[in-house]
Amino acid sequence: MSAPTRILLADDHALVRSGLRLILDNEPDLTVVAEAANGYDAVTALAGETVDLVILDIAMPRMTGIQAAREITRAHPGVRMLMLSMYDNEQYFFESLKAGASGYVLKSVADRDLIEACRATMRGESFLYPGAVTALVRDYLHLARQGGRLPETILTAREEEVLKLIAEGYSAREVAAELVISVKTVDRHRANILQKLGLRDRLDLTRYAIRSGLIEP
Repeated sequence: MSAPTRILLADDHALVRSGLRLILDNEPDLTVVAEAANGYDAVTALAGETVDLVILDIAMPRMTGIQAAREITRAHPGVRMLMLSMYDNEQYFFESLKAGASGYVLKSVADRDLIEACRATMRGESFLYPGAVTALVRDYLHLARQGGRLPETILTAREEEVLKLIAEGYSAREVAAELVISVKTVDRHRANILQKLGLRDRLDLTRYAIRSGLIEP
């Protein structure tokens, strides 16, 4: 059994940190090894602690979560990061991605999303709440209209894997077993794929997979 993910938790509200720590430490594969009350302390703590994942509140005194993320990306490129915020704010979201974070979790649903966000980040995947997915699609379409350079695909590599298996007729449980992920994660990927591509159901996904060359007709 692999060692649990070692987490540094940074939030300027002690009560919030306590609640989040209870959520995280209740999982056998996650453990909070350090806490910080602001971005500066979070960056400083990394010098003396072995950490795999840093969870940063965006709005903190002395140094914000985004400022801290930039410093961590520069000084500790192997450490992964998640941003935590009260605000469904596109600017914060995009700045977080630019700063090197792998995901953006809203505090209002942290009890539901934080665990999966941590696990997705440690698998090398991004974690985006539905509003963030919409913002990414809008940004992609804006780039297209302005003639900017587009990414090769709007889907992540993992989403393409899920799409291919769904189009080949796999059930959510079979996809989960094939990719060694949970059924809940498969459902989340499927929802993100449908939203990103503006599709409705499995038939639409299959047609898209054929057009994209993911499967043969």
